[in-house]
Amino acid sequence: MTVLTLNQASEIVDAALGHARELGLRPLTVTVLDPGGHPLVVKREEKAGILRPQIAHAKAWGSLGTGQGGAAGARHATRDPAFFAALASISEGRIASSKGGVLIRDEAGDLLGSIGVSGDRPDNDEAVALFGIEKAGLVADAG
Repeated sequence: MTVLTLNQASEIVDAALGHARELGLRPLTVTVLDPGGHPLVVKREEKAGILRPQIAHAKAWGSLGTGQGGAAGARHATRDPAFFAALASISEGRIASSKGGVLIRDEAGDLLGSIGVSGDRPDNDEAVALFGIEKAGLVADAG
């Protein structure tokens, strides 16, 4: 099984932030976690809201915890809000089921970690997450 390196995680974050600047998005925070939910890289742009690091972490952590990208989690939360309220309680508030949380896989499909992006609209957060992962030559699993 492949391991997500610090260099790869940094490349993902930098590519995501660079793409966000090209698109003219609001200031973002981007977090990459290893499969155990531990941060490898966290970057918060100047003027990003003070809760953005926690939100980005919760998006990435929620994807790892549920085993699916935030897009799938958001759809599921719409269909079964009571279940996701329970997940929020079980996780002690550490989970956010929203676009912008994406699993990172290698070409064989093995889980390497996750990314969480927060600061703009969920669709835009997800778009830059996907861009960063793909730019690093890895496989994005948004759900």
